[in-house]
Amino acid sequence: MDIQPAPFIPPAPKPRTTPPSTLEMIRIVYRNPLELWGEHTYNEPWISANGVGGHLIVANDPGLIRHVLVDNARNYKMATVRQKILRPILRDGLLTAEGEVWKRSRKAMAPVFTPRHIFGFAQPMLRRTLDFVARYEDGGTSDIAHDMTLLTYDILAETLFSGEISGEPGSFANEIDRLFETMGRVDPLDLLRAPDWLPRLTRIRGRKTMAYFRKIVTDTVKMREAKFKRDPDAVPQDFLTLLLKAEGPDGLTRAEVEDNIITFIGAGHETTARALGWTLYCLAESPWERDRVEQEIDQVLAREPDPTKWLDAMPFTRAAFDEALRLYPPAPSINREPIEPEMWKDLHIPKHAAVLVMPWVVHRHRKLWDRPDAFLPERFHPGNREKIDRFQYLPFGAGPRVCIGASFAMQEAIIALAIMLSRFRFDTTAETKPWPVQKLTTQPQGGLPMRVTPRQA
Repeated sequence: MDIQPAPFIPPAPKPRTTPPSTLEMIRIVYRNPLELWGEHTYNEPWISANGVGGHLIVANDPGLIRHVLVDNARNYKMATVRQKILRPILRDGLLTAEGEVWKRSRKAMAPVFTPRHIFGFAQPMLRRTLDFVARYEDGGTSDIAHDMTLLTYDILAETLFSGEISGEPGSFANEIDRLFETMGRVDPLDLLRAPDWLPRLTRIRGRKTMAYFRKIVTDTVKMREAKFKRDPDAVPQDFLTLLLKAEGPDGLTRAEVEDNIITFIGAGHETTARALGWTLYCLAESPWERDRVEQEIDQVLAREPDPTKWLDAMPFTRAAFDEALRLYPPAPSINREPIEPEMWKDLHIPKHAAVLVMPWVVHRHRKLWDRPDAFLPERFHPGNREKIDRFQYLPFGAGPRVCIGASFAMQEAIIALAIMLSRFRFDTTAETKPWPVQKLTTQPQGGLPMRVTPRQA
């Protein structure tokens, strides 16, 4: 008689039972905002309260989330605190730009992320993954969190930049970690809405790293412009070329071009890397789920060589990835600020309030999910996923500012998982004790050391 094992409960902060003091709250937000939220936050449709930096609203109700992100999105701008963190890094890149600047950038990039173009990226994604996993042939232990950063960087460089990014991948991965450790945190002065002229220690510590990324962008652009001059016909028609062609009086400024390059180099691979690492970890701790995924992958790869068809052909693999995205959303917080006050049902939303739509909380909300803390990919199996409200599952956001690269990331993830899990088995070790920490993305503190062994054919 088959008995379904108890589902794996991945590590996560326990909801607080008592509110923190002001000093404690500032310390938690700097160290790890995921540890801030109390039990009521995971049970109520919304929280409305006065906080350190002003009025705070936590939006959990899918209807309220839809109102803020879609139905009345024009009344909501990017939150001040979020911009203070991201704008020093990305300036007028797609994630931080607003108004006409954002519209210009979104319009310029849209052609790259059409289904036709994304399907064209499948073979390069496949080649890069096959090259990358050769490092596992002899087995051994590796930090999978670090490895996934390298893999997704390789894929991004090959697909969007035709392999022509200045800089060395290994040092790039280390600098990304340093960037998120310094400039990727909420500075206490930002939380208190202190004036901008007061120096932020987090930004000061991150200046050298920021200069590193800006130099990569400058050198990458120079390399491509030199290629344009040498042989225009040999220039690849990729994301980089599209951005450079969009520069001009009616398009993007040179600064906006560079800001979008750094946005995609710095952030375009990071979210997928985190999601892949958490997926491999959760599957390793749920071997019965891993068996089902491995069996599906083996069957599909035996009959279907076209990687553009794998996403639809692998519902169990996709479900495992989707469930990891639910438990560990790469972007754990979406921050908005109302331009004008308004009412939603009986909730008053004051002008300049901090409105938080937090996938981390919404994805674990007691009223929205059954056994929300458990790793249960079956939630996303065919027949079940259709019952999930569009605004209770937000790994890529929603509304006009939904992630432009969502389809790119899903195709990339399934191809990467298919290759890795068809050839190798990933197991946790005694040292695998990750703790989710919010530093722009949901990162595993302590990394993901895992034992990798070739699967027997």
